[in-house]
Amino acid sequence: MEERLSAVRARVRSFPDFPVPGVLFRDISPLLKDPAAFRALIDLLEDHLRASVPPIDFIAGLDSRGFLIGPPLAQRLGVGFVPIRKKGKLPGPTESVSYTLEYGKAELEIQSDAVEPGQKVVIVDDLLATGGTMRAACELVKRLKAEILECLVIIELKFLKGVEKLGSVPFFSLLQYD
Repeated sequence: MEERLSAVRARVRSFPDFPVPGVLFRDISPLLKDPAAFRALIDLLEDHLRASVPPIDFIAGLDSRGFLIGPPLAQRLGVGFVPIRKKGKLPGPTESVSYTLEYGKAELEIQSDAVEPGQKVVIVDDLLATGGTMRAACELVKRLKAEILECLVIIELKFLKGVEKLGSVPFFSLLQYD
């Protein structure tokens, strides 16, 4: 496991002062470009979920980087994938929630029939920063009366304490940065 984790960590690069001065941006683009490192990432996430979480019905991925890791992870686990998108991107009836970002407001949506009451869902994204987006996604899944087994990310920026916004929802991050 340590070798695979090192391969993943080595493919995350940092960009200072992006998107605004004072922010150190963690970029997963090199991870996506490297098939061996990306496979190691999906292997690690799959191993974690199989070992730590009861059987899952769906992986829900956050727009947009959650769409990059969610479908391959869902395929490995033999479950479906559900997109949680920015407002106005999903057809048909939707549930939506507004939330505050560091730099403004945003809105997320999920299709009203995406999951059934009682179904078990893991919500995935690339990164947890302040936690607002992940908390909004949790609210959407809970509105559909599904059970959130865990929120799962590649990278957690621990110094921003985003996990505190998730309350009692179980959380896992593969890489942590202080």
